[in-house]
Amino acid sequence: MKGIITKAKAALEKRDVRENIQYYALMLIPMILIFIFSYIPLYGIVIAFQDYYPGSAFIGKNVEWVGFEWFEKFLSSHYFKRILRNTLVLNFMGLVLGFPVPIIFALIVNEIRSSKFRKFTQTVSYLPHFLSAVIVAGLVSRFIASDGIITQALQFLGFEAKSLNVNQQAFPWIYTLTNIWKSFGWSSIIYLSSLASIDPGMYEAAMIDGAGRLKRIWYITIPCLMPLIMIQLILSIGNMLASNTDMILLLYNESVYETADVIGTYMYRETLMGGQFSYGTASGLIMSVMSFTLLWIANSVSRKYTDFSMW
Repeated sequence: MKGIITKAKAALEKRDVRENIQYYALMLIPMILIFIFSYIPLYGIVIAFQDYYPGSAFIGKNVEWVGFEWFEKFLSSHYFKRILRNTLVLNFMGLVLGFPVPIIFALIVNEIRSSKFRKFTQTVSYLPHFLSAVIVAGLVSRFIASDGIITQALQFLGFEAKSLNVNQQAFPWIYTLTNIWKSFGWSSIIYLSSLASIDPGMYEAAMIDGAGRLKRIWYITIPCLMPLIMIQLILSIGNMLASNTDMILLLYNESVYETADVIGTYMYRETLMGGQFSYGTASGLIMSVMSFTLLWIANSVSRKYTDFSMW
């Protein structure tokens, strides 16, 4: 009996391959590219355990293995606590302030009845995403300069606002709000797509029962979005240690290192500018392990308390 079941399963698998051969063929090229550009480079992790310099080999008799020396150096670094704190603070602010914005925006857009105005609103919200980070950072830096429009507006309102470019306490807010403005429209697309798949009959039944717009959103729309929201939240928590390094490099300066210097900027200075490739690889590997740990914890908590998870 067991052999018959095994043969039946094998026959079903072969038939599935024959019926879906076109889809498997379409997947082949992306899988090859992922393997080439995402998995083969992982071999370079070995330099985290070596005293590597550009041009030297990864393996061979002349390779100087140093074990966990670079890991210990990074964890005991004078800057480790600062960059870890700043990374967590900036990403936590982005999570608390920025994560709900695309959801709320998608809910608002979904309630707009005029198709022309809805398309206009979506288009305007998407535009910042397509602006170069250099342009955005340049505009923001100009706005928060001593004679910038934001600084002058704060002074008009009675606040003591000199140049915000060198204000350590202001940088986390400037960075967070800039990222939210640049990304909320584009991030809302996935929620708008999910909203379009909700059965209109559910809304019609709710209207017949006397449910107003807010109740329909609370009891129908949000529960239907909850699986997507939880998956996005899990991914966001997993990325808590991956700041938008490009934007920070463009916005920060030595005056705001105390609150602006994060893991990505520190690795940039030490690795690319300082030439310590083994040190940078070791620190990056540590952050990857910590990020995966955060992702695993968030996924486990979500699966336990909400029944939604990535695996």
